[in-house]
Amino acid sequence: MNAFYSILALAAGVMLPLQAAMNARLARMMGSSIWAASFSGFMLTIILAIIGYFSLGALPRMGGAAALPWWAWAGGVCGCVVLSATTIVAPRLGTSAMVALIMAGQVICSLLIDSFGLLDMPAQPFDIKRAGAAALLLLATFLIR
Repeated sequence: MNAFYSILALAAGVMLPLQAAMNARLARMMGSSIWAASFSGFMLTIILAIIGYFSLGALPRMGGAAALPWWAWAGGVCGCVVLSATTIVAPRLGTSAMVALIMAGQVICSLLIDSFGLLDMPAQPFDIKRAGAAALLLLATFLIR
């Protein structure tokens, strides 16, 4: 396993509960979870646009956007659900329970994606080792909740 990518994934994991807690507080300040998530999404768009511009230079060609498959557009919907749900759920269930439930959903979905090679991901067979690991993660979710 590449150390850089492992650290990057760990950093993303650290950011999820931080983002949820910050957005929950922002929601209290703004009086709306959806507006808080919208503000956070706006900041995300600005930051990614700046990073993209300075690291890649030219803007992407969008002429073929209409020909993209349906799932290319669904990534934004997934991000919207994650951002909104974490903003709404964190203050009600707590960040530990929220992250545990998110992890349970991630484990189930990622096992399906890997097992069937969905969305052009390389197929990885579902075996007893993966089943055991998934069961332990789901048990941890139950215990944290």
